[in-house]
Amino acid sequence: MAFEYSFVVLGFFAFCGGLIDAAVGGGGLIQIPALIHALPNANLAAVFGTNKLAVLLGNTFSISSYLRRVKVVWLIVLPTMLSAFVFSFLGAFSVSLVPKGIMEHVVLVMLITMAIYTFMKKDLGKHHSVIKYGCREILIGILAGALIGFYDGIFGPGSGSLLLFLFVKFFGFDFLNASASAKVVNLGTFSAALFFFIPTGNVLWSVGLLVGVCNVAGAVTGVFLALRYGSGFVRVFFLMLLVFLIGRMAISIFG
Repeated sequence: MAFEYSFVVLGFFAFCGGLIDAAVGGGGLIQIPALIHALPNANLAAVFGTNKLAVLLGNTFSISSYLRRVKVVWLIVLPTMLSAFVFSFLGAFSVSLVPKGIMEHVVLVMLITMAIYTFMKKDLGKHHSVIKYGCREILIGILAGALIGFYDGIFGPGSGSLLLFLFVKFFGFDFLNASASAKVVNLGTFSAALFFFIPTGNVLWSVGLLVGVCNVAGAVTGVFLALRYGSGFVRVFFLMLLVFLIGRMAISIFG
């Protein structure tokens, strides 16, 4: 009975994770602890691999929904995704070489900076700017994709939010378009991670598919809310998530 109950709770958190991930990213901070609780005998690599399978399914469905309503700037998004794919795979390979504590401190500072900047800039991401995208913008996308992709492969929490901020701040996207673009890039990082986890046997397929179904249901709901209420809703949701991420990481580092 306790086993069945834990998986019902896991399904609920997977739904919530998919909803948040589809709207602003960061759903892994909800889903991964739930997986650890439901699978006490599984090693962390199996938990991460199973989570990547589930979020890949949810991400695929959210992208298909976004693409019907949002025009993606492929000239910027595609190079960013390819760069993130390569460096996410390298990050997974390098997980034992880079101290986790350093990554946590760096990302915590970045999240605080993002939260303050987004809060102060009331019009940030409200409108989609018309920008002439050239070699400079493509290069920024490739470099940022490499950094965020490497971080996603080696650690992960908040990578979707970093991508969303990248597209809003540096490319003039509104929050809705930025959210859709971030999902496309995350498709690359999640796939790259699975190229590492699957051959090493670190994916629990039955659990991953079960969680994936709940994640898809949450993703569909998250996309509906984002499209229904627009960039203003996504901006508020994004700020709320940043506060949650900052608190969670601060407790992890200093608590």
